[in-house]
Amino acid sequence: MTPVLIVPGLFGSEEAHWQGAWLKDHPESRLVQQEDWDHPRVTPWLEALETELERAGEAFIVAHSLGCLLAARLAGRPAARRVKGALLVAPCDLKVTDKLHPGQIGFGTMPTEWLPFPSMLVGSLNDHYMSLERLTLFSRLWGSDLRNAGLAGHINVTSGYGRWPGGYRLFETLKTKTRHLSKIPPKRHSLEREVPLA
Repeated sequence: MTPVLIVPGLFGSEEAHWQGAWLKDHPESRLVQQEDWDHPRVTPWLEALETELERAGEAFIVAHSLGCLLAARLAGRPAARRVKGALLVAPCDLKVTDKLHPGQIGFGTMPTEWLPFPSMLVGSLNDHYMSLERLTLFSRLWGSDLRNAGLAGHINVTSGYGRWPGGYRLFETLKTKTRHLSKIPPKRHSLEREVPLA
């Protein structure tokens, strides 16, 4: 079974978070650790992700918030060839995040390169960490299949997302697309349809 690497955002994902439930529900999944969840720095954390990918041989990535940006930074790096696909949930906008949490993040600028692996970007209409306009922009820049979660906030515990069966279904859709990759080209579009998250 292909491993799934869980990549949380700022402050990590507590046990009640859907990523915490994912680790319990999916024995093939493992958390990508880093030194300081309260003050993440991109270089050592990216190295940790690449180490996990090398160890796995190949893996899927399931990321949330700042973790989505970490996954996107794999573009252009050798370890990207080991990513079978990435489910990127509620990415944050660094300009907004730096204002909300000044001095806590060392991530530089937003990654803008096309992702060399299949990816599904799940976004919300009312996420205070990234506007709909910016979400649409980055789905196009990254070449991600964009899914509309409706009024789901940041898709975290505060927004009411503990165990998240809808996320498992989206992941299965992503896996199906990786099996038929030659038949399904990457999509570049705006939020055009809603998907149930329950």
